Amino acid sequence: MHTKLSGSPASSTRSSSTLRFTQDLLSKAGVSLDGRAPWDMQLKSPSVPERALAEGNLGLGEAYMNGDWDAEQLDEFFARVLRSGVADLVNPAALLFHAVRAKLVNLQSRSRAFQVGEQHYDLGNDFYESMLDPRMAYTCGYWRDAKDLTEAQNAKLDLICRKLNLQSGQRVLDIGCGWGSFMSYAAEHYGVECVGVTISKEQCDWAKRQYPDLPLEFRLQDYREVDEQFDHIVSVGMFEHVGRKNHRTYMEVAHRCLKDDGLFLLHTIGKNQRNSATDRWIDKYIFPNGDLPSIGQIGDSIDGLFVAEDMHNFGADYDKTLMAWCENFEAAWPRFSPVMGERFYRMWRYYLLSCAGAFRARDIQLWQWVLSKKGVLGGYERVV
Repeated sequence: MHTKLSGSPASSTRSSSTLRFTQDLLSKAGVSLDGRAPWDMQLKSPSVPERALAEGNLGLGEAYMNGDWDAEQLDEFFARVLRSGVADLVNPAALLFHAVRAKLVNLQSRSRAFQVGEQHYDLGNDFYESMLDPRMAYTCGYWRDAKDLTEAQNAKLDLICRKLNLQSGQRVLDIGCGWGSFMSYAAEHYGVECVGVTISKEQCDWAKRQYPDLPLEFRLQDYREVDEQFDHIVSVGMFEHVGRKNHRTYMEVAHRCLKDDGLFLLHTIGKNQRNSATDRWIDKYIFPNGDLPSIGQIGDSIDGLFVAEDMHNFGADYDKTLMAWCENFEAAWPRFSPVMGERFYRMWRYYLLSCAGAFRARDIQLWQWVLSKKGVLGGYERVV
């Protein structure tokens, strides 16, 4: 053990006991403290195990941001820990308040809707341009036949267009349009018109400048304010921000805006357990007020409104997408380092690689749902 312990005999004994307990816990995941494997946890401070056990991923993540521990392959560290179930054994009582708060309080109300845009998506378009593909798709790519990130993102966009059976001249609503990746692709390759809503001013301004000659309309607007009809609706990577208290309202908006014979494609990250709480570190530092849905919650929200024609899970592809983003981020970091600083670097790296590990462990999923209002006559023909 390389970590030095200091303080009173009682505190040293307590720290030693915590370290032993932590090592025993991690060994169930094939991870060691200060071991030689690239996924092993290298301690720089003896306080890390106690913080992680008391606060879960919030304490672990903040300790990483402070430089108190490291792992050469952070993604694989998380993949092993999550796959083994070790994370579920860490002090669930400390997470209780966060879980209860999410159930009782509407963290995604209209007054709070723009918070995630300001904190996360408005970091700067130049920053995201350096990390993402040329169309700025900030969602999971489709890697089945792709050789790189650009091909994977274009394949995902084309998959959505084919699932909707887009036809030239149709009008499509994009709820949570981001930088317009889907809208631009669909307009260029399928001849459709699109209206997109986003809660990020940076995204909206960038997209308007980028696509002045395409039949696209970008609005800085909350989805609840949209009240007009469209041939089809897409929502790619936005439902994660809606929140369980608003799932039904969201689906009611989509229902009133979709023509009777139209299709609605919902692309969203999802969780395996309905009652699990939002990750506290992700909520504080990356996506404030985020709330991953479960299959059951989505089912509840569409009950009586939509027929579920198809559900396609390609969550393992998000691992590859996040690793590609991290590679781009690392390569571009020298440009941003003087302004953003070391703590941001460690925060962003922790975000990308911990999420890659979570998808690799199949702890979280990526679903594409195809929904219709009355059912497709003759049945929906699945597209992959």
